[in-house]
Amino acid sequence: MERPAWAPQGIDLTVPSVSRIYDYYLGGSHNFEVDRDAGRKATEAWPGLPKIMQANRAFMRRAIRYAAEQGVTQFLDIGSGIPTFGNVHEVALKADPAAHVVYVDNDPVAVAHSRAVLHDCDQADVVSADFRSPQDVLLSTEVERLLDFDRPVAVLLVALLHFVEDKDDPWKTVAEFRDALAPGSLLVLSHAGEGETRRPARAEEFMDVYRNFGSPLSLRPREEVLRFFDGFELVEPGLVAMPRWRPDSPPEQEDPVTFGGFAGVGTVPASEHLG
Repeated sequence: MERPAWAPQGIDLTVPSVSRIYDYYLGGSHNFEVDRDAGRKATEAWPGLPKIMQANRAFMRRAIRYAAEQGVTQFLDIGSGIPTFGNVHEVALKADPAAHVVYVDNDPVAVAHSRAVLHDCDQADVVSADFRSPQDVLLSTEVERLLDFDRPVAVLLVALLHFVEDKDDPWKTVAEFRDALAPGSLLVLSHAGEGETRRPARAEEFMDVYRNFGSPLSLRPREEVLRFFDGFELVEPGLVAMPRWRPDSPPEQEDPVTFGGFAGVGTVPASEHLG
C-alpha cells in the first residue's frame, strides 16, 4: 500500500484507527482505505453514524462558545483526533481572539496533521499523549507554555470516554484532571449510549468493527456517564441528548438518530479546587 505524503513513517497502514474513521464519517480526507472499509461496515450496522458525529461536533462548538461567554479562554481537547473544519481553535479564536488551545491525541496521524495545521498558530499546539496518563498531558511543554492552571480551563472529552474501558477506570482519570483545575473551569463531555433512542438491531455488528482492531466501545448507561461529573456542578440543561444541549435551533428539527448518547458541561465550584 502506498503511503500518502501526510502519513508519518512507522504507522501500520493495515490497521484502522478511531480518529481516522471519525475523519471519514465527517467527510475528511486523512484516512486510509482500511479506515474507510471499517467506517462503511460500521455505518451499515448503524446507519445514522455520520449524522451522530455531526451532532457531536455541533455540540462541541456550542460548548466552546458557552465557555467563552463564561470568560474561559483556555481549552484542553483530549482525544482531539484529526483537525477538520470548525475545530476547537477555530471556534475558540473566533469567540475570543485571546484564546489558547492544546490538542491531545495518541494517534500519530492525528498528531502529525495537527502540527501541520497549527504550524503558524502561536496560540494552539498539540501533545502526543494518552488520556490515561494525565501527568504526560499536564506536564507537557505544550501545556505548560499555553495553559495557566491558576485560571479556568475547559477540558474537552468529546466522544472519547466510550473508548476507555471500565478496567482502566476512566472515572478516576477524569477526577485527576478535575483536581488540577481552578474554580470556574469546565468539563465538556459527550458519550455514546442509548439516550433517548434505542440502539439499532445490528449494534453488536457495529461494536465488532471497533472490537476487531482493539478499540472496543463501552456504550454506558446515563448513570455511569453522570459519574464523570462527580465534583463538578452540571450547568443547565444537565446531561442530555446532544441536540438538547443549548441548541441553536429547535431540537425537533434534528434527525431522531442523533438523540442517542449524552452530552453535558460541568463547572468546578470553588470548594472542589484541590490543585
